[in-house]
Amino acid sequence: MASKRQLRKPFEKARRVDPRPITGRENARDLLDHAFSAYVGRQVRTAYQLMRRSMEEDASIFLTLSGAMTPAGLHQSCLIPLIERGVISCLTTTGANLYHDAHRIIGHAIREVNPDAGDLQLRLARVIRIYDLGFWEEALLDTDRLFSALMQGPDYQRKMTTPEFHALLGRDIGEMERALGVKQPSLLSSVYEHGVPIFVGAVQDGSIFLNAVKLKRLFPEQFKFEIDINEDVYSMAAVQHWARHRGSKRLAIWILGGGVPKNYTLQGEPLLDQILFVPTTGFDIDLQFCVDPVDNGALSSCPAGEGHTWGKVSVEAVEAGSVYVHTDVTAVFPWLTHALLSDPRMKRKPKRLLDSLSDARSFLDRDVAKNRKELLKTLSFPGAPTKHDPESVVR
Repeated sequence: MASKRQLRKPFEKARRVDPRPITGRENARDLLDHAFSAYVGRQVRTAYQLMRRSMEEDASIFLTLSGAMTPAGLHQSCLIPLIERGVISCLTTTGANLYHDAHRIIGHAIREVNPDAGDLQLRLARVIRIYDLGFWEEALLDTDRLFSALMQGPDYQRKMTTPEFHALLGRDIGEMERALGVKQPSLLSSVYEHGVPIFVGAVQDGSIFLNAVKLKRLFPEQFKFEIDINEDVYSMAAVQHWARHRGSKRLAIWILGGGVPKNYTLQGEPLLDQILFVPTTGFDIDLQFCVDPVDNGALSSCPAGEGHTWGKVSVEAVEAGSVYVHTDVTAVFPWLTHALLSDPRMKRKPKRLLDSLSDARSFLDRDVAKNRKELLKTLSFPGAPTKHDPESVVR
């Protein structure tokens, strides 16, 4: 058996908890390094270290955003500055986050409200509430008109992926912002300008797409807009494969919240490895901010180790490159963004993965084609009632 002395050696090398007295003269980086020693505070410190490491290793950073974060202004305070500094390479979010951001562009304000003021009275006043935020119902109606008008444009009348769709919206809203003299750009126009693809894994679950439903019913022949779900899922895997082999070689995922954006991004790795037989190792760095407990089986709170069992996260990430910060995103991410961007070295040219989407799909097509013979063997199962020629289906 190992002696007590041998067993104590690893512990002796661990960092001492010996914070410096706070004087008020420290910058954010100093405080994170010296005053966040334990519990959730230490998780926050580790997250900051992994954010820096993502940049220092020039990783392609896939950021996922769930919840009502644009009404809370997180895109203005954090995401757009990170995009402008070249930090974020790919964004996966909800349609709601993109829809609510547009209220401000067309002149509607989101205001702070008392969550206990009384929802019956708010409804009579036609005030929409998102916990402690509120806005007029007219903001929804006018935003619906905006997206209905944009989607009737000729460039939208085809089948496309969500990054292609949001690039068109970003282009058109950017033109409106310049014409209206909008000082703070929207998330859509910012990502378009910097070549960041936006994926929305449940596009049909947001109000932007609800307006597409309306247009299809009004103009069943003329309105040709359609989301290509198959190509969308394939594109997520393709852009990760491209980034790994033709881009920065390293992959990091920063998860703000959980939900569909988290899984939609992470499932690119199992699609490559388990479904298409294209070898991959999973994300090299994994950090998440979420309020959910990790022991209820929910995908939103699945930590890196659990994700590794699915092939989504690498061994390296589990051992020394991941953290689950048990907190509300809005409580800590502005602070971490400030700490990161206060260092002038945390800046780089945008990866512009949006410009590489077509090349990424072609690159993955070639690797999938090499596996055709083995993939054909996966198209049948003993006892399955449907009988067909696998070659006829694939072709």
